[in-house]
Amino acid sequence: MASAGASRLSVDDWVQAGFAVLAEQGLKALTIDRLCRRLNVTKGSFYWHFDDMAAYRAALIESWAAVRDDDRVPFAGLAELPPRQRLAQMMAALVSPRHWMLERAMREWAKSAPAVADAVRASDRTVLRAVRQAFLDDGFDGAEAEMRANATFAAGIGFLHLTESRAESGADSGADADSEVTADAEAAAQRERFLDLMLRH
Repeated sequence: MASAGASRLSVDDWVQAGFAVLAEQGLKALTIDRLCRRLNVTKGSFYWHFDDMAAYRAALIESWAAVRDDDRVPFAGLAELPPRQRLAQMMAALVSPRHWMLERAMREWAKSAPAVADAVRASDRTVLRAVRQAFLDDGFDGAEAEMRANATFAAGIGFLHLTESRAESGADSGADADSEVTADAEAAAQRERFLDLMLRH
């Protein structure tokens, strides 16, 4: 019979713990022992919710895909905005600090797990469709809009890694809140300059 602690934890508690481990330490750190230590419970609690690690990883993939889908829903609501403003908001969402560490971890995981790769590709297709439409609405033809959408998406991934580098550098140097605000402003300015280039006819 499971303990009271096991029953108090929810599947989502375990999923969120897994996301935290993935974001902070990567896929190799995702073990039952580490998860149990993080949640301060025994392995019995894990097996109360999941048959095995494969089932747990499947739950992580499903939950991540759902979260990414929810994040992409607002993209449809941006359709009434001018194309440049729409692109700026989408790029800001792509490099949101709330997601960058987990995004990196999931993309690394995707290299060795077909199910994760499928989820990542599905999420990416949603973004690319929205970005391509913004370029079409700005007056580019189909082929040009496709090329610029791909370049913008690739730049978004690049900005994601730059965000990662800045965050790690800030952690090492003990950066204060003012320097973080300055770094965020500089990153936003870089994205704006990039859009100036990509929207040039």
